[in-house]
Amino acid sequence: MEAILAECVRDNLRHFVHRNAIFMCERLCAEFPSETNLQLLATCYLQNNQAHCAYQILKGAHMAQCRYLFALSCFQMDLLTEAEAALSPSDSSTEVPNGAAGHYLLGLIFRYTDRRESAIHHFNQALALDPLLWTAYEELCILGAAEEATKVFDEGASLCIQKQYLHIALYSQNMRESGEDHDIASSRNLGSSDDSTRQLQTQGNGQRDISRNNHGAPSSQPLNCGSAGLPFYNTPSPMATQSQLSGVAPPPLLRNAQPNGPNVRAFVADNSPRQTVNPTIPGPRRKFVDEGKLRKVSERLFSDSGQRRSMRLAGESVVNTNSFLSVSGNGTSHSSKFLGGSKLTSVASRSFTYRKGQSWTNENAEEGIHHEVHDDSRSSIAATNSSQSVDSRLLEEEGLSRSSGAATLSCSRYNDGASEILSILRFLGDGFRLSCLSRCKDALDVYIRLPQKHYNTGWVLSQVGKAYFEMVDYLEADRAFTLARIASPYSLEGMDIYSTVLYHLKEDMKLSYLAQELVATDRLAPQSWCAMGNCYSLQKDHETALKNFQRSVQLNSRFAYAHTLCGHEHVSLEDFENGIKSYHSALMVDSRHYNAWYGLGMIYLRQEKFEFSEHHFRMAFRINPLSSVIMSYLGTALHALKKNNEALEMMERAILADKKNPLPLYQKANILVSMENLDGALAVLEELKEYAPCESSVYALMGRIYKRRNMHDKAMLHFGLALDLKPSATDVAAIKAAIEKLHVPDELEDDL
Repeated sequence: MEAILAECVRDNLRHFVHRNAIFMCERLCAEFPSETNLQLLATCYLQNNQAHCAYQILKGAHMAQCRYLFALSCFQMDLLTEAEAALSPSDSSTEVPNGAAGHYLLGLIFRYTDRRESAIHHFNQALALDPLLWTAYEELCILGAAEEATKVFDEGASLCIQKQYLHIALYSQNMRESGEDHDIASSRNLGSSDDSTRQLQTQGNGQRDISRNNHGAPSSQPLNCGSAGLPFYNTPSPMATQSQLSGVAPPPLLRNAQPNGPNVRAFVADNSPRQTVNPTIPGPRRKFVDEGKLRKVSERLFSDSGQRRSMRLAGESVVNTNSFLSVSGNGTSHSSKFLGGSKLTSVASRSFTYRKGQSWTNENAEEGIHHEVHDDSRSSIAATNSSQSVDSRLLEEEGLSRSSGAATLSCSRYNDGASEILSILRFLGDGFRLSCLSRCKDALDVYIRLPQKHYNTGWVLSQVGKAYFEMVDYLEADRAFTLARIASPYSLEGMDIYSTVLYHLKEDMKLSYLAQELVATDRLAPQSWCAMGNCYSLQKDHETALKNFQRSVQLNSRFAYAHTLCGHEHVSLEDFENGIKSYHSALMVDSRHYNAWYGLGMIYLRQEKFEFSEHHFRMAFRINPLSSVIMSYLGTALHALKKNNEALEMMERAILADKKNPLPLYQKANILVSMENLDGALAVLEELKEYAPCESSVYALMGRIYKRRNMHDKAMLHFGLALDLKPSATDVAAIKAAIEKLHVPDELEDDL
């Protein structure tokens, strides 16, 4: 009963019938309460997204797998302290439960509790145990501690994969083969169990073994004997009818029985006749049925049964040489046998050929007679046991041959497969690692070298889009994300970034369509509500946008980018206090999320807390040293702190990082003006006019420079051009004030 219920539960889990699995597993635990069955019940609840139920069931469990499931339920419920206690070994000799998966979960716990070094250690341990645990390498990349992919996914990893997965596959294969051999041996033993009633016939030139029932009549069931699978056959005899009609047992038949021989291998090797058991002089022929009919029946029976067996072996040989081992998604290993055809063929030929190449079937078909000899039951049983021992040895030899052939072929296939997998992972790992280090151009160079079938997948195209986004190339990012949507319309990977790309491109129609599409695809995904929030933010409805971003945080509190977007909306609403809280929440999830450091720097810059602003911009700069925007604002903070030389150097680096970005050129001009280098400032602004011809602040700054040089006409011209470009209300007021004081000297203007 317990086995039936447990298998029913596992079958329901395989088919995702979670409600029935929970119900049947409760019956199982009621009948057979044990920690193993409770573990199965907790698994049902976890797969049904009911972590709180699994938590209550497994609380206080001691089995390693139970502790892992308990820690997983605690992690999903955000009870990280209890999860860590369940996974952490009590002493140095105890291992983390569940191997690589346990180390990975423990690494996540340490990461979210801000213990970076411990998290890195456990992620490395997980990769060492299972090189195919890609998410562990992803986490190392996010933490900025990943080694080069060529060092992680190397030959050592290939050997680890072969050892791990080949062992599982060969174990499954051996279990299947041993089951088949057991079936053959069982059927053989079943056929020879009634040794006292089996009688053997022996003659020098040919033998025929007929199994009979207790009355001496032929048995109605064919018996399978020997590893070659040669079936015994029965022919109808009138003696059976006579016995049944008269009720008197017939006289004993004359027999000349010999089994398959005391040593078949030696018999075939020397190809010479061997003395049979109890050789006797043949007696007179007694024909019970017509000899011609008997020959036809015998030939038909031998032909049919022999062909079925040989065809099955031939089919297995053909199929198995082209099959390979595979592991299914639910973790169950499936194996196919790699059987050597020569071994089986030789065994089969030995079974069918008896002496001097003379076929057993032909002998029996031609004879169709019984020879009467006197023999006792002991010799009959001994001969039968000898036959069984020979067949057992043949079965063992076949098993060894099949196992060695399977192991050799499996090792070769697994070696090639592991090398191919690791080759792909090296490309993907290098690309992702470089992206996390903000080396986006290098990452794109790696991704482009991927095979086309892997490049045109949703995950890779999303990573390409993110790389272009970090490079502030929004048009290329839009193209990459569009291709990702075509390749995987069901995937939401990177769609939060895509919505921000459309926000910067001011593509309100595309952004609105994307947001509605994502919500329709998955209303419980944080990316969907990030897209919806960006859509409202583009329409300047910051309050509604904030509600959507908060919904995203509610769905996944560990989604750092949603916290950052909440902070941006708080800043737009001039709510700096809550904005700081949101940015801090993002950094608690991911300390290398440079967008949050940048947001905090902007808040402190607007509050004129320049030292705090410089600190946070520097933190963002350490994480992303190639961002022109971050360098520009860091230079601005340095300029506000009167560190003009450092500020000017930072602006130069920002200009080199992105020549299309007008911000560092404008800030450089401001710094040169403060350093009284007016000619240099004008030269920079003239260059900037080519990149940003419609930027009013450029013309306003040029007007102030011309005013300081007492070139009032040019100053008035540029102030007018700045007003024509419709600046913000604050800038309009500043420009009009400058026009009113156009003829007032700067010294007097400062005093006023």
